[in-house]
Amino acid sequence: MRKADITRKTAETDISLNLDLDGTGVYDVKTGVGFFDHMLDQLSRHSLIDLTLRASGDTHIDDHHTVEDCGIAIGQALTRALGDKKGIRRYGSFHLAMDDALVRTALDLSARPFLIWNVPFPTQKIGSFDTELVREFFQALSTHGGITLHVDLIHGVNSHHIAEAAFKSVARALREAVEPDPRSTGLPSTKGML
Repeated sequence: MRKADITRKTAETDISLNLDLDGTGVYDVKTGVGFFDHMLDQLSRHSLIDLTLRASGDTHIDDHHTVEDCGIAIGQALTRALGDKKGIRRYGSFHLAMDDALVRTALDLSARPFLIWNVPFPTQKIGSFDTELVREFFQALSTHGGITLHVDLIHGVNSHHIAEAAFKSVARALREAVEPDPRSTGLPSTKGML
């Protein structure tokens, strides 16, 4: 059963989530940050990872803690659901086009977190959402999910399209990486552990 439940409560946020790696992309996300909910819906739908998430946070200050802590919790859930990682593909990559935006993602479920983020936004806001928080989410996801994650914007002029293409591109790469490899039942590493 490649599932995980995470509860994370701090002085800034209160998060609970359920994640199923072998789902169909069913999502039920409520964070109090509308645009971010939309992005997490995309992450779930296009990775085919079922995600139920509830978050409340100090959004009267700004959205930073809620977005970052959701990244932490989802990363922790991925790590728990993957278990020993035997039989997975481990690597994933995807080029995703969305209107003017083209985003390339490559990732490795290596347990060695590292983020390369080359995704400049032409605006500081998408509605009321700070575009810098997109990177903060993926930094937290990478760190707590043990993911080497490279995300590059190849083209793009619309900030909404760029952000959505990034989430969808990561989702499709993640879908590939967590999938069982029908040709392998062992650990996808010569080290003997991941």
